[in-house]
Amino acid sequence: MNHKQLLKNRVLSLITLACEKYIKEEKPELSLNDLKIRIEYSRDEKFGDYSSPFALENKNIFGKNPKEIAEKIISLIEPSELLSEVSFSPPGFINFRISPASLLEYVSEFTRSNDCFAKLDQTKKILLEFVSANPTGPMNIVSARSAAYGDALGNLISTLGHSVDREFYVNDYGNQVHLLGVAVLLRLKELDGAVIQFQEEENDTSLYDLIESNTIPKESYRGEYIKDIAKEYASDSSRKKSLEERVSKKDWEPLIAELSLFAVNYNLAGQKKDLALFGVNFDRFYSERTLHEAGKVDAVPSFLKAADLKEEEGKLFFLSTNYGDDKDRVIRREDGRPTYLMADIAYHKDKFDRGFEENIDIWGPDHYGYIARLKGAVVSLGKPADAFRVLIAQQVNLIENKEKVKMSKRLGVFQTMTDLLSYLGKSAKDVGRYFFLMRSSDAPLDFDLDLAKDESEKNPVFYIQYAHARISSIFRELGDVSLALDLKEDDSSFFSSEERIRLLFWVARFPEEVFDSAVSFEPHRITNYLQSLSKSFTKFYSGKDNRIKEKSGREKEILLLLSTQTRFVLKSGLSLLGISAPDKMSKDAAQNEETGVSVK
Repeated sequence: MNHKQLLKNRVLSLITLACEKYIKEEKPELSLNDLKIRIEYSRDEKFGDYSSPFALENKNIFGKNPKEIAEKIISLIEPSELLSEVSFSPPGFINFRISPASLLEYVSEFTRSNDCFAKLDQTKKILLEFVSANPTGPMNIVSARSAAYGDALGNLISTLGHSVDREFYVNDYGNQVHLLGVAVLLRLKELDGAVIQFQEEENDTSLYDLIESNTIPKESYRGEYIKDIAKEYASDSSRKKSLEERVSKKDWEPLIAELSLFAVNYNLAGQKKDLALFGVNFDRFYSERTLHEAGKVDAVPSFLKAADLKEEEGKLFFLSTNYGDDKDRVIRREDGRPTYLMADIAYHKDKFDRGFEENIDIWGPDHYGYIARLKGAVVSLGKPADAFRVLIAQQVNLIENKEKVKMSKRLGVFQTMTDLLSYLGKSAKDVGRYFFLMRSSDAPLDFDLDLAKDESEKNPVFYIQYAHARISSIFRELGDVSLALDLKEDDSSFFSSEERIRLLFWVARFPEEVFDSAVSFEPHRITNYLQSLSKSFTKFYSGKDNRIKEKSGREKEILLLLSTQTRFVLKSGLSLLGISAPDKMSKDAAQNEETGVSVK
């Protein structure tokens, strides 16, 4: 399906033609491009399915009452089988009602053909990088949110026709990784009987002196998880024997390098395990170390515009203030070592070199200040500014008994993805992903642990899953009906009741809800839509006139068709979010509190 075929866009075409005629009559000196024509969902369903605020928003331009403008435009709208009604409502809305016949035909077409995703005219090869948690410890809750958001966003962007690769950038190089190796070394010494101390204030004491005095540096890693890495390393008898010899020789540097790599691989394996449990898969895990080893980091200055570079006091600066940054940034230190920024520039250049036309990164909430300098570097490399986009996955607060909590006493400062998945149990993937996607990613999220553990319909993800399971139970009892059921001319006559027509319209909205979510990078719109669709189905299902088992003939077939179309959309929507759509759910949890109908 092309995006121009969406219902909303068909309505937009009709009013655009009418507005063009109106402008020529009233203000011929203006063009259509001078005025904004919008179509939105009606704020009150009693007025219609869609509405346009054109008359209200342009009343000053035309110098007329919005009602007068709207009524004239309505008279200029070409008659169409798509619409059953066009009307005005105060203070200045033009409302459109889609005819039942058009809705039924439209829904039947995209569900029957399984072509429910609207494609763009022009598509790109996109690299979506997300999570990219430092391999120096377990993933935290913000990383879990980023995982849910990034994976769902990748699914949505793909529906537009784009080719999307998912990538996890492994920061396995630099001082932080070196300090990780130091922490593991000291915990290994502790296993051998050493009493470990903690440096409280940074001073001139050398790193090697700290190691020899069994002191963990202030800037190193102190979490209990480091002990687990040390135990795993020491579990190999040959490694343990070699370690004792190298410690006695004070062979620190190569030993730290070896332990750093071991710890990175250990942590990365744990991160991959959590991601797999969460249903998140990457096309590749890209190692920062390989960039350095290939000389791509050192080569960065030769690719940046000369006017964007300045050498001062032995340091090389990237003049990021040229691109809106608050100050210029060092990319190469006095001793020749590259900064993190230079490595990041090399990585993003490499993305473009691999043929990706657009790069989308999802970062944590503490990286806002980094955006301008890296976007500036992309432009300095000769790429368009809009070829690089950064999205933010904001902070997550875990809430239990209406208070903020820390998930892990064992790890202290960590609120880990591992602990959250363990806490949520068998429903961790579905519940976790849904809760992380319920709100816009750029807003802080309160994750209600009590609600997440609730297996009743009070839990929003279960409410949607119950709707899907309820429809499946109808078919187990009454028999299925094919989505390919041939329509007859008078089938729309069965949609005279409000519950039926509203459900049909909510089903019809699915392709444009997906399209709008994809182009705006907002998966949370799908969670809101699925809630509304499920509520509409519940209202339909509880209506006395919609008891399918009491119907017969063609009416029964059409109601079964509407139900299977609803199930198709529920399953498709949940799939985009990476959430399952079960045909059965537990009997204890499946009692519908509103209707008293249990899902078998």
